[in-house]
Amino acid sequence: MILNTKFWLRISLINLLIVALLGTLMRYKIGFEFPYFDQKHLQHGHSHFAFIGWITHTLFVLIIGVIQREQIIVSISIYRKLLIVNLVCAYGMLISFVIQGYGFFSITLSTLSVFTAYAFAYLLFKDLKKLSDRPYAIWFTAALWFNIISSLGTFTLAFMMASHNFNQNIHLASLYFYLHFQYNGFFMFACMGLLLAKIYELKPSYQQSNSIFWMFFLSCIPAYFLSVLWAKLPLWLYALVILAALTQILAWVKFLLSMKRGVVSRDSIFISGRYLFLIILIALSVKFLLQLGSTIPSVSKLAFGFRPIVIAYLHLILLAIISVFLVAYMFIYKLITINKTTTIALILLVTGVYLNEIVLGVQGIASFSYTLVPFANEILFGIAVLISVSLILMLISQRKPKYL
Repeated sequence: MILNTKFWLRISLINLLIVALLGTLMRYKIGFEFPYFDQKHLQHGHSHFAFIGWITHTLFVLIIGVIQREQIIVSISIYRKLLIVNLVCAYGMLISFVIQGYGFFSITLSTLSVFTAYAFAYLLFKDLKKLSDRPYAIWFTAALWFNIISSLGTFTLAFMMASHNFNQNIHLASLYFYLHFQYNGFFMFACMGLLLAKIYELKPSYQQSNSIFWMFFLSCIPAYFLSVLWAKLPLWLYALVILAALTQILAWVKFLLSMKRGVVSRDSIFISGRYLFLIILIALSVKFLLQLGSTIPSVSKLAFGFRPIVIAYLHLILLAIISVFLVAYMFIYKLITINKTTTIALILLVTGVYLNEIVLGVQGIASFSYTLVPFANEILFGIAVLISVSLILMLISQRKPKYL
């Protein structure tokens, strides 16, 4: 018995389309009049479904696929049931958050999704132990631990909402705790593991220094405080935060150099997707530089004081880096059906994502001087429509013949 990876990844694409359609609706409500649905509830449904229904679901499917190729999994049926439970939670949260925001059903389903992630981690830990000699195993293991750690922020938020005992600083700290250990921990380490797994599959002789992993891992924990620089951190902790930001840049440079020497220059693993990987690497490099820049107090104060900056940064990570990487990974390594329509859809999707990031970036920079960018909301709505259309095309392409 094996997991039908292509089937589950098609569900991933459907879920990404739903995320895009919700984003389009939210953009429409900002730029034009649309009295139906509460914008805050839409935002909660959009973000929870993006995390659980799109990224988490896709990462679990891809990680299971990697382990499955090693022919050591004995619990495929349990994995399949957990994927179903995770999707039920994701769709349940989507509906309940859009209707009621934080309430009994949304909090219950959010809590159930956390325990589902724990069950995934338990099973994957057992399977990854059998693959401890593989270069990607340690990255997947760290990713799963960061996913577990991030749930502390979820439980704190859920308790505050359920008890109506609201504290603004604790709320923000808990929210950023969850976000940090999701996108800088779970998401990033899982994606690095997927990349290394593909390199190992195609080039078993490739070796990477363990120091790169440990630099990223150890710096990820204090790097959380980059998200709460608005709090009055003691001097020693502030110094540790700067050290963490510098360490991540150094680790990133070492990673890029190891890839250039060992893989990129002569192997086919990156040839077909070299431009896709290049723009992802550039976006990730910008992300690390922005992290370091945020340690400057005046810059940090500006960044956290303007909502467009926060939105642009989150979209940079979750859309321009993580989401583009996952779709590119599926496309380059033929985990979905590839034909002319798929290729056109991917080009439109990547174009839309990075146009979105450019406009958000311009809007964020303009907000420093309280300057309104003409027609920014209308342009962002148009880009959101482009992204949605590209994903509709991609789903249509899955019903067409693949390239010969």
